[in-house]
This record gives sequence, C-alpha cells and structure tokens, in this order.
Amino acid sequence: MSSWTQNAMESRLVRYDELVPCAAAFLDSRTPGSDKKENFCIIGPGVAENPGQHVHIAEPHGFNIGGARQPGGCVNSQHSHTTAEVFVVHSGHWRILFGPDREDGHLDAAPGDVVSIPVHMFRGFEKLDEGLGFLWVVLGSDDPGQVAWAPEVFARAEQTGLRLLKGGELIDVAAGEALPPGAELEEPPSPAQLAAWATPAMAKMEQGLCRGCDMAANPASLLAGEGVEECGILNLVDTADGFPAGPIRGGWPHGFALRQLRMAGGAHISPHIRFEPEVVFVHEGELGVSWPEGEVVMRRGDTMSVPVGVPRSFRNGGPERAVAYVVRGGDNPGAPRFEP
Repeated sequence: MSSWTQNAMESRLVRYDELVPCAAAFLDSRTPGSDKKENFCIIGPGVAENPGQHVHIAEPHGFNIGGARQPGGCVNSQHSHTTAEVFVVHSGHWRILFGPDREDGHLDAAPGDVVSIPVHMFRGFEKLDEGLGFLWVVLGSDDPGQVAWAPEVFARAEQTGLRLLKGGELIDVAAGEALPPGAELEEPPSPAQLAAWATPAMAKMEQGLCRGCDMAANPASLLAGEGVEECGILNLVDTADGFPAGPIRGGWPHGFALRQLRMAGGAHISPHIRFEPEVVFVHEGELGVSWPEGEVVMRRGDTMSVPVGVPRSFRNGGPERAVAYVVRGGDNPGAPRFEP
C-alpha cells in the first residue's frame, strides 16, 4: 500500500475559510433577489454553468459535493435535477420551496437538518434569517447532469444579459460575450415537461426531511464505542455495515449513504479501512483525522475526502462535542475493516 504524505492528504482537505466561491455560476446570478448567493464546487464539477467555477477536488467519487452560501432573504431560483440532491444545513434557517412557481408547498430546515429532494421536480431555497447561511450539498453521480430551470427564471435572466446554451454553458452577452457560431439557446421546459415534473404530495416530500434533533444513534454501528455514536440518515437499503433502511429512504436513486457521527470530548475511533469513498464534513467542534503518516485537524465547516483503502482513525481532542456528517459511496456501504 502506497504511503500518503502530509501534503497529499492536506490536498484532500477543503477548509471552509478557503472555499473559492463563484458569484456567477448560474442563469439566475444577476436576478434581483438571487444576486447575492455564492456557489461552491467542493468535490466534482457539480452542475455549475460557468466554466470558470473553481473545483476544489476533481477526483471522481461517484457523487459530487457542493455548497451554497446566501444572506438573509436571498433566493436560489426554482430548478430541477436529474440526480439526487441532498441538503445538509450547516448554518442559518432555510425554506425549501417546491413547484415551478413555488406554489406546491415548502419545508423549513434548521442547522443540523437534512433534506433529500426527488429528481425531476422543481425546487428552490431561501435563506430566512439575517446573516450568511451555508448549505452543504450532495449530488448523485459523477455527472449530475444539467440544471433545468423553471420558465420564470429564463424570463428574468433575459433582462440581465445572461443566456444559457444547450449543454449548460452560460454566456454573458451584457459583458460583450458573443454566442458561438451555430450555438442553440436552452429553452424553458414545455407544458408537457412541467406536467411530467409535478411535485409529489407533501406527505412524500416530508419523508425526505430528517431533523437533526431526531437523528438516533445506531448501537449496531461498528464505529460505536465510548463517547462515539453513529446515526443513520439516508440509507436506501439495509446496509452491510449494520444500518437499517431509512429514516430517509428516497424512492429515487442516490448512489451514496449519509450518516451523522457524534463524538464526545476525548473520544477516539480506532484505525480502520473503508472500501468505498468516504467524505467527512464537520458541523460542530473539531475532528482529528489520522493515517499512518500523519494527521489533520478539521474545524467547523471543513470537508475532507479520505482515500479508499487508507487506514484512518478519528479523535476529538477538544472538550466540546464534535458532530460530523459522513457520505459513503454506494447505496450499500460495506463494513469497515479494523486494523490490528
């Protein structure tokens, strides 16, 4: 097994305060009410329409990790995805709005909550309270496809000088960018498409919400121990590492499982190996991640991709509780193999 240097592992750590935003990632970037948002591609290219969007970690994982940071009152316009979209609320209070004109209901989410949205339906989100808030976002597949915007987004973008080409590239005609010869503009969804992408009943939508206060520790978790709890959040099936399906099951493919890891001050998880991609996001406190050649200490808001097959251990070296959200590749992640 090849060794991983400190520098190599730190290249897989994305600090929150070093995130590189794109303020013009999407068709609605100049639309009044949506022009204060920042978008991030943390792992993978995501669905950004601006070719200048910075990608922090380009290595394919089987899923993408992104982020959205918005001030109070800022709205991310109504859109649809071809793959799963899961929000982890890191800071602020948010309203997830459904329907092409936000007419089909909403879910409100607070820090620590997780919301999974079905594919092929319109959703948007608004930051409700004052100050900046951050959503950590997981998108299914290495290629999560192209955003489909609601008709009103095209109409409003027309007034701001932004055009969207078929294939998903943004052109800024107000800044003098010319449409490529022979290029075709993306068109709003047809009435037939809108009908096909109707919002499921709110009872179904509510099944995609897991409150942070309701996340229950699984005593069968192989990571569980003194001061350590692992909670299932999104499991489509009963998994090989001892988690029953649910509480978020979906009904549409995700291609990943999502867990919450809680560690008391001084708690430690012994070295072990994973056989699928594992990405850790620290929501509260600090978390030390070590491997045979070194250690990094993750802080609140940091994201780290731990390489497949590399022994890793976790510790909370501080007095306060640490809470992390962990994405593991595949719908049925396997059991960890603990090192002697």
